[in-house]
Amino acid sequence: MLILFDHGAPRGLARELPSHTVTTAKTMGWEQLNNGDLLQAAEEAAFYLLLTTDQNIRYQQNLSGRKIAILVLSGTTKWYRVRLHCERIAAAVNDAKPGSYAEVFIPF
Repeated sequence: MLILFDHGAPRGLARELPSHTVTTAKTMGWEQLNNGDLLQAAEEAAFYLLLTTDQNIRYQQNLSGRKIAILVLSGTTKWYRVRLHCERIAAAVNDAKPGSYAEVFIPF
């Protein structure tokens, strides 16, 4: 599965998803794109899932009809906390379907 990490996603998480191909928005040259443009660019580039920390994306963007799955990490994004929940995050990634939206809460 081709996964796009936005600028807030913890980079260490990519190592915990070895069966997937992870690329960052920065690597793609998309670090300046806002959410709507980022979603559009990711869909056009055939990304399957956007992993983001933007908890407001579902309120700011019309997600109906999207082809890309969206997974939001909410709570904290501090790596020392996130790494304790990698199994839950990997399960959410693996459960993602085109157009789906899911959140994984990482406690502070």
